Amino acid sequence: MPSNLNLLNSLATSSAALWRGTMSRPAVRQPAKMLELYDIENCPYCRLVRELLTELELEVLVYPCPKRGERYRAEAKRLGGKAQFPLLIDPNTGQQLYESADIIRYLCTTYGERSAPSTLRLKVINTASSMLASGLRTRHGMFARPSHAAAKPLILWGFESSPYARLVRERLCELELPYILRPIGKAQWQDFALTPLRNRLWPELEHSSAPRRALKAKTGQVMAPYLEDPNSGVALFESEDILDYLHETYSR
Repeated sequence: MPSNLNLLNSLATSSAALWRGTMSRPAVRQPAKMLELYDIENCPYCRLVRELLTELELEVLVYPCPKRGERYRAEAKRLGGKAQFPLLIDPNTGQQLYESADIIRYLCTTYGERSAPSTLRLKVINTASSMLASGLRTRHGMFARPSHAAAKPLILWGFESSPYARLVRERLCELELPYILRPIGKAQWQDFALTPLRNRLWPELEHSSAPRRALKAKTGQVMAPYLEDPNSGVALFESEDILDYLHETYSR
């Protein structure tokens, strides 16, 4: 699919998922040790968990487990007893959880210290819209591609509903490349302005989101996606540049 049509499809996917995973309302407390998520990018249930991770601004180490993948699916089955996704592992509490609804409740109560969405909303509205979103992306982010392994996890800054960040997450999943997901959801209305406009209109306004402040301090701007590869020292904005880099570096 040409890149412009692919991007339009990704925009439609975000709309189908009702743009959940855009806004952030940080967790009351952050885990001392990073959460681990065994995940398939285009799985509708995995998407529901990642949407909440953006909302709570919780970092997570993602182990991609696409269909026909050989790198992490067996490990997930060994840890949890079955090849079912998502699988969340919390090294802070020893909890291992399947089922998106159970994971969402756990994260909300344990770190967000807030009520989870109602069962009706989770199972009817959220799940149905996430399934529609997955249908639009078809095979993207679902099946493994031959790839070279990465010695260290990559680092991806973005937010779940970003159409551009989705393209990168899909490729990371297909290539079975583990990555640390650093959510930079929008925490104030000024975050909806494009970076050049925001810098011109509100040059002194500090981001209220801690992850956004961290990205601004690191790079001088806040855009999604931003990929860092500690294996090569490469760091890139712009989804097309990132996809080219991943193909040239890790595709086999």
